[in-house]
Amino acid sequence: MMADERNKMREEMLNADAELDSALRDFKLSMRAWSEAELSRPRTVKAPMRTAVWRMAAGWAMGCVLVLGAGSAGVYEHGRRVETAREQAKVAAEQEAQRKLAAQNAALDEDALLLHVDSDVARQVPAAMDPLTGLVDAGEIKQ
Repeated sequence: MMADERNKMREEMLNADAELDSALRDFKLSMRAWSEAELSRPRTVKAPMRTAVWRMAAGWAMGCVLVLGAGSAGVYEHGRRVETAREQAKVAAEQEAQRKLAAQNAALDEDALLLHVDSDVARQVPAAMDPLTGLVDAGEIKQ
């Protein structure tokens, strides 16, 4: 029985191996068929939305930079014009003050000159005789 049992076992093992080989072959074929079906299936590829979002964000950022740049340039230009107007007003005020001072000095010089001329013309006695005029009473000369 031993030999018969061995032969029987061998046949069973061969049959089991044949069934296993058949099952594995069928599995392998079905996997290849499924893989081929998946690879040949039409696909739609969607573009990632991140690039569109980043582009939109970059566009908004550049727009904001442009608006802020234009606004700050306007503010800077206005400030520069105000400062220039202040400087011009300051220079004009200084020039006006110099003109007034020159006019006052000219008037003072003119008044001093006129006083000097008046004193020279009003003298009844020459300058050399000034010490002698102090001896004479002013009331006596007017008579």
